[in-house]
Amino acid sequence: MHVFVTGGSGQTGPTVVAELVAAGHTVTGLARSDAAAARLEALGATPHRGCLEDLDSLRGGAEAADGVLHMAYGGDYADPDDLIRRDRAAIEALGQTLAGSGKPFVSTSGTLVTKADRVSAEQDAPDPDSVAAFRIAGEQACLGFAEQGVRSSVVRLAPTVHGPGDYGFVPALIAAARRAGVSAYIGDGANRWPAIHRADAARLFRLALEKAPPGSVLHGAGESAVTIRSIAEQVARILGIPTASLTLEQAAEHLGNPFLAKFFSLDVPVSSEHTQALLGWTPEHATLLEDLETSDYFTPQASIRAEEIWLPHHGTNEHSRS
Repeated sequence: MHVFVTGGSGQTGPTVVAELVAAGHTVTGLARSDAAAARLEALGATPHRGCLEDLDSLRGGAEAADGVLHMAYGGDYADPDDLIRRDRAAIEALGQTLAGSGKPFVSTSGTLVTKADRVSAEQDAPDPDSVAAFRIAGEQACLGFAEQGVRSSVVRLAPTVHGPGDYGFVPALIAAARRAGVSAYIGDGANRWPAIHRADAARLFRLALEKAPPGSVLHGAGESAVTIRSIAEQVARILGIPTASLTLEQAAEHLGNPFLAKFFSLDVPVSSEHTQALLGWTPEHATLLEDLETSDYFTPQASIRAEEIWLPHHGTNEHSRS
């Protein structure tokens, strides 16, 4: 299959591209810079110059492909309307190009669209009051193409997609622990997050392209419910520092970012049982706590990168996770 990929040069994208190439697929990847193009070429993919705002470029990439995988996401996180507009426009451009073809179209969302304080399944409707409600419009736009002759599906990724080079939520927690000399959680720390190893996520994306039925919602969660306290305790043990329980307000100061504190306070476990049964997908790589032991989370470079992204604000950021 010839697959057109957006976000293939981001954080999760290169592992996905490598998975597709290794499985015998031909990959063309959207590249908005020379560096992105070079990274794609090194992975065995062909760069396709453009960006999310260049809808003609997206249409051209989709037209020439046998299937589309949309992972890119970006915009001003302080302006949810901007995030929704950009993502929905890109999805509609890609989906309309594939209409009537029967080709696969896999888009990316996040499990944080689900309702908090319960274990959510794939069949559960997204929560319009969720912290990631800005992803719902994109989900619905992609799934709507199932009624227009497109084998469309959505992969909701866990908030923590872990592995080497991670610059997401957990590195921000580690960087804050280094600065303060204490590894913190909020309240009793019993709130739960799903997590997935990047290699398991890559295989899930490939299987979704190859055989997900039209209209499928898939959960990219290798672990359903990792407590924030267990993460904080693992960080404390590795750094040789104590743990501490903080209020939400104290956590905002500790992390240097109220947005992060809100996320780390959420209890948002999900199940991926339906996804595993539907696609024959079994997560088999390291757990998050295992990865903290063996990956590069505690290098000085990881903390520097996390602070560059999270400390100033949570505003404009282009990436390909969700």
